[in-house]
Amino acid sequence: MAGGTIDDNEGITGINIVPLVDITLVLLIVMMVTAKIIVSQSMPLDLPKAATGQNVQTVFSVQMNVNGDIFVDQKKLPNDDAVLGLAREARSKNEDLRAVIQADQAVTHGRVIHVLDLLKQAGVSKIAFGVTPIEGIGTKAAPATSQ
Repeated sequence: MAGGTIDDNEGITGINIVPLVDITLVLLIVMMVTAKIIVSQSMPLDLPKAATGQNVQTVFSVQMNVNGDIFVDQKKLPNDDAVLGLAREARSKNEDLRAVIQADQAVTHGRVIHVLDLLKQAGVSKIAFGVTPIEGIGTKAAPATSQ
């Protein structure tokens, strides 16, 4: 036999390492597949960098109301299509322009996607959606400290 000899009077005198190698390789493959799944589920982040906090990022703020009003940087626009011209103008002044879309919950999905498409046409690629956090879900209240 490969691992040693077996006599009727004696037990197994050698160690068969083939099952050990098989189990090790299976565990290695499982860990590699699991690591790939974990890494692919994460979202890529473009975190801002600042050593002193001196630089101020320009944010192109778009606010959409359920009644049809749209505001860009607190200025009311006549319609959604006017966002394109303002976004192009702001992008020409700042290559690293970031846009934030804040829409009422009842604003239609198609309208939000239309504004998102207009921002993409203007060359704005860093776009975020503004939300209001729900208290108590996913956030922990900071403990009160006394000084």
